[in-house]
Amino acid sequence: MEKTKATTPRKRLTDLLDPEFMNRLDALDVLSRKILQGKLQGERRSKRRGQSVEFADHRPYVAGDDLRFVDWNIYGRLEQLFLKLFIEEQDLTVHVMADASASMSVGEPSKELFIKKLAAALGYVSLVNNNRVSLSMFADGVVGQLANMRGRNYLHQMADFLLTAQCDGISQFETACRQIASARIGSGVMIVLSDFLFKEGYDAALRRLIGRQYDLYVIQVLSPQELSPDFGGDLKLIDIEDADAAEITVSAALAKYYKRNLTAYCNELKDFCTRRGAVYALANSADSVESLVLNYLRRIRLLR
Repeated sequence: MEKTKATTPRKRLTDLLDPEFMNRLDALDVLSRKILQGKLQGERRSKRRGQSVEFADHRPYVAGDDLRFVDWNIYGRLEQLFLKLFIEEQDLTVHVMADASASMSVGEPSKELFIKKLAAALGYVSLVNNNRVSLSMFADGVVGQLANMRGRNYLHQMADFLLTAQCDGISQFETACRQIASARIGSGVMIVLSDFLFKEGYDAALRRLIGRQYDLYVIQVLSPQELSPDFGGDLKLIDIEDADAAEITVSAALAKYYKRNLTAYCNELKDFCTRRGAVYALANSADSVESLVLNYLRRIRLLR
């Protein structure tokens, strides 16, 4: 009898996103504040892919303007030439950077699964709207990447990439951001998903992404145990990434001190982003990804 070779079942998008959730994602799109600051059509001779028909404003006609954009109804009433202006839709790149270091496996529910679901949802919205999508996993630098995807045909490849990615190794966020910035994969929206608990800090790394035609969104994901530890007594803590160890006695005073320091750290990250034109959001891995995407990310105008 001939033996058949065993094959590994292909990972599916529905392993990350519920079909009903995907139906709701179909109605969304990604916003870019920098692009939507808006060049208006009718002021340029060259056309771009995806010309919009959404009217924006008028301006007086000047010699050399394209007569196709003249509003003849106004001319009939006022006998003056005005040009119709339309919002220009530009080719948008959405780049998602997802933390794949060992610290992502910490907590219950795991930050790893939350971030992968969130990355899948953002990738889904971008691909079904025909945006150009790049997805990078990072630990000690970029450890995996799918670049320049466009269209629904890439949905299952994206899901397989996310579900087979292993969270392991140490975080070297600055190295990853340097690699991303030097690759110059399009302009548009940059979304970074991580716990941002980097020993080397985040300042130098994020500065590599700010001001490079990226509309930067920083989404910090922490587990319930990190946000509100419920353990006490004598403990030996071991860093999951570099094996550094510390022996502590957890008292009520120390727990209060920890929470105060964590709140200050998160607020400093938020202030760092806000002062530089980036948008910050904090997420709990125990919360619903669906609620975060459909409600909060629309409220902060990452999605519409």
